[in-house]
Amino acid sequence: MTRVRIVNFHGIGTLDRSLRSDEAAYWLSEDQFQQTLDLIERLQETSDPISLTFDDSNASDLTIAAPELARRGMTASFFILTGRIGQAGSLDADDIRTLRGMGHRIGSHGVDHLDWRKLDNKGLRHELRESLEVLSDICREPITSAGIPFGGYNRRVLMALRSSGYKSAYTSDGGAADDAVFLRPRISVRADMDLSELTAILSGAEAFGRRLRRFVGKARKRFLP
Repeated sequence: MTRVRIVNFHGIGTLDRSLRSDEAAYWLSEDQFQQTLDLIERLQETSDPISLTFDDSNASDLTIAAPELARRGMTASFFILTGRIGQAGSLDADDIRTLRGMGHRIGSHGVDHLDWRKLDNKGLRHELRESLEVLSDICREPITSAGIPFGGYNRRVLMALRSSGYKSAYTSDGGAADDAVFLRPRISVRADMDLSELTAILSGAEAFGRRLRRFVGKARKRFLP
């Protein structure tokens, strides 16, 4: 088992579609993104291993993120919203295959970017299984990982993920993860984060109170029905 810190990104650069209010805080400029990757590259030498993920299948995943990752010899997991495939500002099927061909990993972010906790059983099965089938067909290989929208989960969502065939699920809980367990917390980069704050988070230099609140929050969500 390897202890790892997982950094999660969303959109980058010039906006090419309308953003919901919950997305705007996570949209980075190209400079912010490049500086964050440079920081991660430096920290790799002294901290826990750091891995990268991207949510929401924005077109910038391919046009901006992929070239910057290639320049640094990095790879990432891209969690795709299948309901957005081919829409303006989003990846299409060929883009997804291109990312996979570059050595990146593809996972599901559901179909329509909904809070899975609020869906009935039929709606939850649709979000989890429809996206899995679409992405497996596009990539011509099994898709077994999910990025949970809004980081929102409870016991029912976790059970549905497992029964749908997922082998790992990525949250937004923050802190370090274990690459051998099912539930893997991530650190989502916000536009208002400065590099000193991100450095502290990635190096594990957080206040004890914050770590305790995160632990309690994760435990609570796991057991909520």
